[in-house]
Amino acid sequence: MSELDVQIPTAFDPFAEANAEDSGAGSKEYVHIRIQQRNGRKSLTTVQGLKKEYSYNKILKDLKKEFCCNGTVVQDPELGQVIQLQGDQRKNVSTFLVQAGIVKKEHIKIHGF
Repeated sequence: MSELDVQIPTAFDPFAEANAEDSGAGSKEYVHIRIQQRNGRKSLTTVQGLKKEYSYNKILKDLKKEFCCNGTVVQDPELGQVIQLQGDQRKNVSTFLVQAGIVKKEHIKIHGF
């Protein structure tokens, strides 16, 4: 019998490159706008990834006045500061951030449903 060349497959992680360059949900180059379902018809819109030099409280004040909803700024240990708004405000927030010149349209990612 002849000797066969057997190649033993090594452990290959297909997501190794993605994990190296993108450290999860808090990636710095994008602003993530998400919706979270609360109970029943109630929902919550979260905005994360804004630059540190912006005043989150001033942005929140303008968002609340513009969309007639309540909101707060929450300090998350791994994501940093996150703006939370009542209701589904994803489209409204994205257009507001672009029109105010805070973020370019190509740097916004809208998640949910």
